[in-house]
This record gives sequence, C-alpha cells and structure tokens, in this order.
Amino acid sequence: MTEERAKIAVVVRDDLEVWQKLNVVAFLASGIAAAHPETIGQPYADADGRAYTAIFGLPVLIYGAAGEKLGRALNRANERGLTVGVYDRGMFATGNDTDNRAVVSARPTGDLDLVGIAVHGGAKEVDKALKGLKFHP
Repeated sequence: MTEERAKIAVVVRDDLEVWQKLNVVAFLASGIAAAHPETIGQPYADADGRAYTAIFGLPVLIYGAAGEKLGRALNRANERGLTVGVYDRGMFATGNDTDNRAVVSARPTGDLDLVGIAVHGGAKEVDKALKGLKFHP
C-alpha cells in the first residue's frame, strides 16, 4: 500500500475529560507510528537551521464516539485486517506499559472497556470501518 492512499484515524470516547482525550490520542498515535515507521515523514528544520522531529506524513483524522460505536468500529477494523490500537479505560489507573498490556490482555475483545482506538490502512477501508462516526468537534 502506498502511503498516499493510506490514512490514520483515531476514535476517542466523547464523554472523557479533555486531558484524557488528548492522552488517549497521543498514546494511540504513537502505536501506529511504531507499527508503521513508513508513516513518518522527514525531520523538520527552521530557517535558522534548528532541527525538529519528523511527524506523520499522512492525514490523521480524529473522531468522537460513544462507547458502543467504538466497539462496532473496532470489529469492523479487525474484520478488514487493518492495523488497530486500543486504549481500555483501565489503562488510566496504571503507570507503565507492562500494566497497560495486562489490562488489555485480561479481557476478551468484546469486553474491552474502550475509550479509544486507532486505525491505519487504506483510506477506503478505514472509511468503511468508521462509517457513521463524526469528526471530533
């Protein structure tokens, strides 16, 4: 798949506190970057020659949704074979990656208490997986 035809989407529960939404989006976006390093563009530099980090080189769309819609989007994304990241509500109570993974691994897919998902893949397939969701306000 060429990156020009790919996209990243993050869906976050619309009833979270603002700090929680931002936290979920940041963590989930980092997972897509780790799974698909080709999504990262080249480093930036300003006119003074100061270097800045590279960022995603393709669109990242942010959606808001209620809990049941997150589960439906997760199922659709999994059915389409897209790369998916999940953030379970229990992860807010942990302080490290090991405990975060334990939270997720303790629940079957249908019982995850999703507060966010990230999806990467072909633009059309991502759109189909997230059909009916609205962009975050």
